[in-house]
Amino acid sequence: MIKNKNYIQHRENIAIVTGASSGMGWEFAREIDGEPDLEEIWLIARRKKNLDMLAKKLKKKPVILTLDLQNPASIALFKKKLEKENPKVQFLVNNAGIGAVGYAHDISLERQTQMIDLNVRALTEITLVSIPFMVENSRIIQVASSAGFAPMANFAVYAATKAYVINFSYALGGELKNHKISVNIVCPGPVKTEFFEVASGNKPPRLAADPLEVVRLALKDAKKGKTFSVYG
Repeated sequence: MIKNKNYIQHRENIAIVTGASSGMGWEFAREIDGEPDLEEIWLIARRKKNLDMLAKKLKKKPVILTLDLQNPASIALFKKKLEKENPKVQFLVNNAGIGAVGYAHDISLERQTQMIDLNVRALTEITLVSIPFMVENSRIIQVASSAGFAPMANFAVYAATKAYVINFSYALGGELKNHKISVNIVCPGPVKTEFFEVASGNKPPRLAADPLEVVRLALKDAKKGKTFSVYG
């Protein structure tokens, strides 16, 4: 177990899924729900109505955390929740993220910094505050994107944030190897989720992947200890 002097007596075995209100986050929660040793699934997103709907579909005990991870105060609340409940985090799925399509100079500065806040800062903080509650065979699943493998015009800031996720997670996996905590980096191409509607106002491309298939491959690859899971 990672060094954690303040918390000795662990309680529930849990999974944490951010961005759980739709798309891949929703599917991750549904699939992880079948893990036999889990007792709770913490569902994190802004839309409580969606989380309530998801909670009704789960067999494991759902814990709904209606948080806006772009707000540092929400990260602080999450950290306090961990410290109070003192769980054993078996799965952490960092799925929350946003994008914007267009030339960087045409997209508002507010929108650009929101991408950085959620895709980079929040993912980093959620990861780092969760690690002290992990044990051997815990798994961190970081949802990046194939866009993170190279610079992309019309997607400049988004692709850059996902490049950060890839490099941060790759290095973190090396650091945690001796603790037997795995880090899996999920890098799909286009997926049939709300992402494209939010990013550009358009529907997903015709050949976009089924989010459930992407999630199933990611969990399969994570259990095999693979560093990357690339669907399609």
